[in-house]
Amino acid sequence: LMKGLSPTKTWFTSDTHFFHDKIIGNCQRPFDSIEEMNETLINRWNSVVHRNDVVFHLGDFCFGNSEKWNYILDRLNGKIYLILGNHDAGHMSEDISPRFEGVAFQMRLNVNGQKVYLNHFPFLSYSGDVHGTWQLFGHIHSRLDNYNIIDSNRLSMLQPNQYDVGVDNNNYTPISFLQIQQLMQKQMLNI
Repeated sequence: LMKGLSPTKTWFTSDTHFFHDKIIGNCQRPFDSIEEMNETLINRWNSVVHRNDVVFHLGDFCFGNSEKWNYILDRLNGKIYLILGNHDAGHMSEDISPRFEGVAFQMRLNVNGQKVYLNHFPFLSYSGDVHGTWQLFGHIHSRLDNYNIIDSNRLSMLQPNQYDVGVDNNNYTPISFLQIQQLMQKQMLNI
């Protein structure tokens, strides 16, 4: 359980898919090229994340070789923890792991008294789910307009204390702990 994180300096994101040539079409991302997508994602990341902030990336970070991963990591602000996604193991070489503050399949956090469970995938049930623990995830590429090719019929199964931090759902920008706190309060009011 990681504690002592500042609610004003803690960020979450997922499913950047840097250098993934099919993601623009698969998720109908509003970019004309991989270069435009990569640059937009980097610029939006750095517009909100400062050098000493902490970022939890919930998987599917980058496609390609170590050179491509290093190119992206060299340009991003923050101390980055990677929660492995389904595509990371096949693309991340051993020499990349030390570039992150930590690499894990899941993590538990306590941010300002709020318990948070991180995994690449949304879960129907997880430890603490009925006791106010948030579950943050990615993978499903949901969007604010509820458009999703594969998982739209399953979005109704999400609990009000779960949230998709993926870039497709958050204007291609990391989302802060405080922004998620506001969203969770709204979701809890709607149950």
